[in-house]
Amino acid sequence: MPVPPEPVWRCWTTPALLRRFFVPAPHAVTACTIELRVGGRFETTFDIGGTAIENKGVWLELVPNRRLVFTDAYTDGWKPAPEPFLTGIVEMQEDGAGGTVYTVTARHRTQAAREAHEAMGFYQGWGTATNQLAELARTLPPA
Repeated sequence: MPVPPEPVWRCWTTPALLRRFFVPAPHAVTACTIELRVGGRFETTFDIGGTAIENKGVWLELVPNRRLVFTDAYTDGWKPAPEPFLTGIVEMQEDGAGGTVYTVTARHRTQAAREAHEAMGFYQGWGTATNQLAELARTLPPA
């Protein structure tokens, strides 16, 4: 990604910015809550073709400008979720040329959940979201 890790981190940790890249256009993030602490809420609501999809989870690990780990296996207050779907791992590493090596890993609870995510267009959707993230991060002024 042709931007340094810091603006990528800001996009992931600022609700107003996350809403601009996190789902492929023309879909939208209509709500976002980020409590940036381990155990803090990470919640989004998507509008996918007129259908609202709520995602409630928590942050498991936060290493500024390097790594974000979130899951929907728990909700606020470490309450177990009835139907956990995935744990997401976002890694950012300086590439030595002013950019970021950006890696996202999705770990699903079951093979069926993984296959359902793939059927939703996971690979193409995350690719599009990554491009949107890079474009947005490129526009941010230095912190």
